[in-house]
Amino acid sequence: MSHQSINAERLLTRIRELGAIGRNDQGQLTRLAASDTDKLGRDRLVAWLRAAGLEIAVDRIGNIFGVWQSQDNAGQSPLMLGSHIDTVINAGIYDGSYGVLAALEVIETLKEQGFAPVRPIVVAAFTNEEGVRYAPDMLGSLVHGGGLAVEAALATVGTDGTTLGSELACIGYAGTAEPGFLKPHAYVELHIEQGPVLEREATTIGAVENLQGISWQRVTIDGVANHAGTTPMAMRSDAGLAAARVGLFLREHIARSNAPSVATIGTMRFEPDAINVIPSRAVFTIDLRDPDEDRLRALESALSGFLDRLEQEEHVIVSVERLARFEPVSFDGAIVAAIEVSAKARGLKSRRMTSGAGHDAQMIGRIAPAAMIFVPSRDGISHNPREHTDPADLVAGANVLLDVAVRLAGSP
Repeated sequence: MSHQSINAERLLTRIRELGAIGRNDQGQLTRLAASDTDKLGRDRLVAWLRAAGLEIAVDRIGNIFGVWQSQDNAGQSPLMLGSHIDTVINAGIYDGSYGVLAALEVIETLKEQGFAPVRPIVVAAFTNEEGVRYAPDMLGSLVHGGGLAVEAALATVGTDGTTLGSELACIGYAGTAEPGFLKPHAYVELHIEQGPVLEREATTIGAVENLQGISWQRVTIDGVANHAGTTPMAMRSDAGLAAARVGLFLREHIARSNAPSVATIGTMRFEPDAINVIPSRAVFTIDLRDPDEDRLRALESALSGFLDRLEQEEHVIVSVERLARFEPVSFDGAIVAAIEVSAKARGLKSRRMTSGAGHDAQMIGRIAPAAMIFVPSRDGISHNPREHTDPADLVAGANVLLDVAVRLAGSP
């Protein structure tokens, strides 16, 4: 295992520079997919890729690729490293951007050291990973992985009424390459954890072995509006009470099961939404996640059974709409092991872990062996300007990515 190291100052400077692009008058960072600020971030990234001597390719969904290849390895399937540079609203500077800029840094380091890879190495920056402006999230990598036709993706209507295809054209990133034209030999994504586990356990490197399955549903409960003072408790058809019972059921069911499942009711609204009226309707969303498909299905089934009982017990009508469903993803065992080997060789404490969030790696994992490297997030905070990872951890993660790239891209 090589013990060369990336240029820490170059990496950290670029993270700060990209993190300054897209700030408003209040200093808030927002680079929504295919927006004017996204264009500015993309332009800076492409300039860096060019300066590193990489070939630039942009596909029809706007994914950006910086390709390092030689006459000797041009026929080989490439090692792909990357993430995304679009952000949420009022974001931090590390989510996504760290993985893209570390991938570029790995290539520059290897070039400077005269490394001759057996296969090309590609930096990938995928379009609309966050999904804030255009749904679904991870859209660019989903299209690259063959999970959604490019025409359908380009026709996606955003929260502001625009279409993704026309906005990509507006910012100059409606590329010509067909999505999926680069079939990776393997894909590795370096990312901040966005959770509290690594910091709490004083561990520097997460070797991400799987990614949770996600089930999103919208539940509507219809009851009867009535006077809050004159209707006895036993004679109510209270949609608000029934909704509250769903949240309690999920919490208690998961606690009893001892599984790593998580459940969240993230939105809820009542009608008529008045302080002195029993709610006639409750509409709320449920987010269920588990890294095991059988357990996720069992949780969905338990919820469904409870909703059936709830109708009888609370004299309400329940309807359910499925919003999204992703099966859990298991990452490539050999790459996960290589991450652990590198961490150990560099004297870094590591642990295997599950990603609670979705990432581009799960989409590219459909077409190639893939895995992720996590570094700690202070206080587990992300999607927030207070998002922070210590510079030493950022550098450590990039050095592990460097080692894994050497192993996967091979030397003659």
